[in-house]
Amino acid sequence: MKKKIIVHVLCAIFLVLCPPVEAQQPTKIPRIGFQFDSPLSALAARVEGFRQGLRELGYVEGKNIIIEWRSAEGKPERRNEIAGDWARLKVEIIVTGGPTTTSAAKEATSTIPIVMAFDNDPVGNGFVASLARPGGNITGLSTLAPEISGKQLELLKEVVPRLSRVGVLGSSTTPGNVQSLKETELAAGALAVQLQYLDVRDPKNIESAFRAAIKGRADSMLVLTSPVINPYRTEIAELAVKEPAAGDILHPRIRRGRRAHEL
Repeated sequence: MKKKIIVHVLCAIFLVLCPPVEAQQPTKIPRIGFQFDSPLSALAARVEGFRQGLRELGYVEGKNIIIEWRSAEGKPERRNEIAGDWARLKVEIIVTGGPTTTSAAKEATSTIPIVMAFDNDPVGNGFVASLARPGGNITGLSTLAPEISGKQLELLKEVVPRLSRVGVLGSSTTPGNVQSLKETELAAGALAVQLQYLDVRDPKNIESAFRAAIKGRADSMLVLTSPVINPYRTEIAELAVKEPAAGDILHPRIRRGRRAHEL
């Protein structure tokens, strides 16, 4: 459903700027710039869903539309470099894969329309004036994720009633991380759970963050949404069930089923 919504938002803008090629005299093929933080290999399902949605609306990549795929490959310094290329490539629309890429695109242009695939706080992040009237050149979808972070901890407490210490993987460089952590802390206070925040600014720090959680005697781990962390869900799950190095990080009730609860 989310894929269909973002494609329809995109095409509503695109139809205004560039009617389908069949209705035009021969001219240049319009271009979409699609910018990710995560490696494209980690987003194969989303990429195919995007292509499929466009095909359903009459836009076929390589035939009557060109999509410029760009990924920072998890390297923050690449975001602005990629965003700066869009004006040179003369794309009609930029699609951003998350808050960090939206921020880079916003800094690069105030005239090319930008469609956000998602954002957890577009008003707070300064991307739009309000949800009802975005203004400017940015529109798209809001996930309103911060409130969910507290609910995740509540669910984890239901699974493990004796839960007392939880490691929280997050990234301080991700817009919305502060608000997500705040919601988690509010829930932790109500549930009498102690949190150990582990700031992961680079994927290479994930394993050391787990070691810190083990040293802090965390009963379980909660993972906040972050483009730095998201592509490594499988590695995080493997670390959570790894024996004996990370054996103590999961409560026995979870560990018996050999399931990593990446919430």
